[in-house]
Amino acid sequence: MAGRRSRTRSNGALRRARPVLRAAGRLLAAAVVLLLVVLVAVQYARAIGEDVSASRQLSAIRADIGSLRRQRDEQEREVRRLRDPEGAIPEIHDRLRLVRPNEALIFVSPQPAASP
Repeated sequence: MAGRRSRTRSNGALRRARPVLRAAGRLLAAAVVLLLVVLVAVQYARAIGEDVSASRQLSAIRADIGSLRRQRDEQEREVRRLRDPEGAIPEIHDRLRLVRPNEALIFVSPQPAASP
């Protein structure tokens, strides 16, 4: 009979401990779920941050591309102008200081600032 009494006492202790174990198990499950939700939220926020950063970089690169295209267009116009003999004449006058026969080159310097 002593064996039965010890089993009865242990069963009674288990019955009293079961609600505590259930509560602890539920609390642990809730903590795990909360941890997973926090980890997913952090990863999502990091991905959003990287997307915003990449979007800003893309906008800056597109602006640079537009600027470089405008510069290229200006340079192409300049090359076309200089390939034309009539378009190259001002450049010949300015850089080489050359003139055609019966042509005079006049240099105009700015007026000095008036002294007070």
